[in-house]
Amino acid sequence: MALWREDSQDQILWGDGVRLRAPQAEDYDSWAKLRYASRAHTQPWEPAWTEDELTRSAFKRRLRRYQSDLDNGTGYPFFVFRDGDDVLLGACNLNNVRRGVLQSADLGYWIGAPYVRRGHARAAVRRVLAYAFGPLRLNRVEAAIRLENDASRALLLSLGFTLEGRARRFLKINGDWRDHDRFAILAGDPVT
Repeated sequence: MALWREDSQDQILWGDGVRLRAPQAEDYDSWAKLRYASRAHTQPWEPAWTEDELTRSAFKRRLRRYQSDLDNGTGYPFFVFRDGDDVLLGACNLNNVRRGVLQSADLGYWIGAPYVRRGHARAAVRRVLAYAFGPLRLNRVEAAIRLENDASRALLLSLGFTLEGRARRFLKINGDWRDHDRFAILAGDPVT
């Protein structure tokens, strides 16, 4: 199953040592292996996993949801690969795309534990921001992080995001409602 409609623009994003493209059915094995190996690393920052989280059928459901988001223009999922050898590094997504007077989206990303602190998240977010403010013509990209997520805070601030405030009990993470800091970057803001 390949995502993206035939007429979609910029199906693959390149730059800074990464290549981003929509998830595909043949990515299941490398995705499941990386998610399993990274569970302890990602668990503090994510919603609780379902019992069948890493099964092939759950991955197929995920692909169907991604396709629905793409068809509706409400989400743009990307898997992040290392340029050159196509090793899956993680994911970087634009979710909850809102049009009309708002023209915004929420940013989400993760990098697998074996590949953290090597610049891959920064490279992926930069490519996705260029896509959001270029072909998608969005005005605003927002991100929410848990208060203690110092690595994501540093990454967002270094890219040019602005801290806009705190959202109390914003997302249910690993079974508990957690406060999050809200960041945003606007079209025209320098992405560093």
